[in-house]
Amino acid sequence: MNAVIDRISGGTAVLLIGKEEAQVSAPLSELPEGAGEGTWLDISFSINRKLTDEQYRKNRDLLDKIKRKKSGG
Repeated sequence: MNAVIDRISGGTAVLLIGKEEAQVSAPLSELPEGAGEGTWLDISFSINRKLTDEQYRKNRDLLDKIKRKKSGG
């Protein structure tokens, strides 16, 4: 997937992503050094196992709490 930096304002870059040109804002500090308006970027995705597992545990704990409350526990 690709994106182009459309504009930069106050340390924030506005990216236009994909053919649909969906707009996403990103801190300029998170982009590669030397990136500026008109720069094309390659975007890739990876799974963040740590955050996924943490959220799963929070959801499970909340569901368990609701079940206990519902059963009078």
